[in-house]
Amino acid sequence: MIAIDNVLLSDEIVEEQFVCDLDKCKGGCCVDGDCGAPLTDEETKIIADIYPKIKQSLTAEYIGEIERQGTHVMDDQYGPVTPTVNGGICVYGITDELGVVKCGIEKAWREGKVTFRKPISCHLFPIRVIEHPGYEALNYEPRETLCRPACKLGKQLKVPVYKFLKDALVRKYGEEFYEALDAVALKVKSDK
Repeated sequence: MIAIDNVLLSDEIVEEQFVCDLDKCKGGCCVDGDCGAPLTDEETKIIADIYPKIKQSLTAEYIGEIERQGTHVMDDQYGPVTPTVNGGICVYGITDELGVVKCGIEKAWREGKVTFRKPISCHLFPIRVIEHPGYEALNYEPRETLCRPACKLGKQLKVPVYKFLKDALVRKYGEEFYEALDAVALKVKSDK
């Protein structure tokens, strides 16, 4: 376990390798899950505010689901989450011409229509954040079958999980946190 400030990280975050392989998984993390993407309270407000700007990228079916369910729903385990279509794909998912599911919120961000990139839980995947009183626990939790190609590609390219997720980690915890994590990772590597 690695401790930085009030964050505990599983060792796998620096020891394992991971690089999303969208050609193989087709963005399945936006489709397959117990519920939609976990959201912070702040994110629920942001998504409600920017929904009119991202709506044009979504299918009529998904817009209908958002208008029926709301821009977020409550899950017994995770609290606020993105709505899904029949317990499957996230309502903010868009499928490109190659059959890859991508984030409609992120598409609007890339096009400069919004300043919010996407839910931090999505950006950090396959890291899961569990909040506890006084600290957060970060665990590496790739999906066994779905993420197998990403684990294989990560090993092939020799990219540790934390390096693949640098932008997300910096976004959530800041540059100093990431630099401290990188220093720990380099020490772990040199000790082996």
